[in-house]
Amino acid sequence: MAEPTTRRLRLADAAISTLARAGMRGLTHRAVEETAGVPAGTCSYYFPTRQALLRAAVDRLAEIDLADVADRPAITEPADPARIAAAVADLVQHLVTTGRERMLARYELSLEATRRPELHAVLATAGRAHRAVAQELLTAAGASDPPSQAPVFVAFLDGLVFDHLAGAGALRPTADELRARLLDLLHGFTRPLHR
Repeated sequence: MAEPTTRRLRLADAAISTLARAGMRGLTHRAVEETAGVPAGTCSYYFPTRQALLRAAVDRLAEIDLADVADRPAITEPADPARIAAAVADLVQHLVTTGRERMLARYELSLEATRRPELHAVLATAGRAHRAVAQELLTAAGASDPPSQAPVFVAFLDGLVFDHLAGAGALRPTADELRARLLDLLHGFTRPLHR
């Protein structure tokens, strides 16, 4: 039973690599098979439709992301905002280097999701997991309203990564600059809300 699971993961990883390299138009069963180094017909056996293949890529991205976060040192409350800023800066650095391929694949899938509600639903579920982690970090940092600030924090980080990988590249902060900007943002989140 381990072999089919291993083969599915291998194909999902190959789909992510294919998306990053060739984009949505280049994602075919044959291209995934070539990337995975498996016989012709293998991909369509495990993922009979393109939608099933896309779903496998999204699910695998979410799985890798959560494993990535779990592998990082836990931050519990109360935590020094400077420590959180450093940990998040390390994560951003990881996403634009080691995680580059999966981020490019995620952006391809995000654009495709604007035309496919079923894909959008899967990405939205994965996004909720990211916002939950951000909410925990903001709570640990003493933020004034973590539930409403977490989506803003995630959008800020996603914007940084996107600009670095696929945007104009105007924001290429050094590690120290990134930590300082993240610390500024966290300090802004810890100020009392004015209603």
